[in-house]
Amino acid sequence: MATKSLTQRAEILAPLGLTPLLRQSELEALYGVSDWTVNQWVQRGCPVERTPFRGRRFDLARVREWIQADTSAA
Repeated sequence: MATKSLTQRAEILAPLGLTPLLRQSELEALYGVSDWTVNQWVQRGCPVERTPFRGRRFDLARVREWIQADTSAA
């Protein structure tokens, strides 16, 4: 099975009313930040969805809301 892009996953899930969860590397690429930065965000309360085997995924809408609230509080 070939890996699908975020756009392709979104198109598949949209009819079901779902949005894809991003891997940490996708979140880093989207915001142009490092692994360290995302880890710091998580420590400060960035919303994260835990997966089996110590994995984690990010709901982009929730992350955007958190970033907006975090930057307006600073």
